[in-house]
Amino acid sequence: MTDPVRYLLDANVFIQAKRSYYAFDLCPGYWKALLAHHGSGRLCSIDRVRDELLNGADELADWVKSSVPDGFFVSSAEPAVATWFGKMMSWAQSQAQFLPVAKAEFAGKADGWLIAYAKTHGLKLVTLEKANPAIKKKVPMPNVCDAFGVQYLDTFDMLRVLKTKLEWHGKA
Repeated sequence: MTDPVRYLLDANVFIQAKRSYYAFDLCPGYWKALLAHHGSGRLCSIDRVRDELLNGADELADWVKSSVPDGFFVSSAEPAVATWFGKMMSWAQSQAQFLPVAKAEFAGKADGWLIAYAKTHGLKLVTLEKANPAIKKKVPMPNVCDAFGVQYLDTFDMLRVLKTKLEWHGKA
């Protein structure tokens, strides 16, 4: 029997959910599901995403501090991850389509570290970003994933694969 697929979450999986369709007051089951799937060993994120989320100083940052268990955000400080990160930065720098500001932004955010961690550990990356071969102002994570053979999907597909149901149990 093979190990189940494991998922690595991008910051936008948390941020976009909080801002709109899975807001804490609207859909607390989403947040409980993330923690439950982490508890079953199916998903995690990295320390650099945690840092981005904590910079928000909002309800999401409070949730990270008060509800997310140790081990949810794993350390990206591994030699193999750093090696892949370096290769990905070199690749991004060599792509003439991306503007210098896009390359600099990519180098300074968690995105490259996420992809490198996913590559190192054989995880599927979960992001709301879409591949865009013509984009110049951003280095989309899916473009890098495609170049390095890292599988990715969006939040909704991950929830379907994990057979997550967010059901209403109220009164009409």
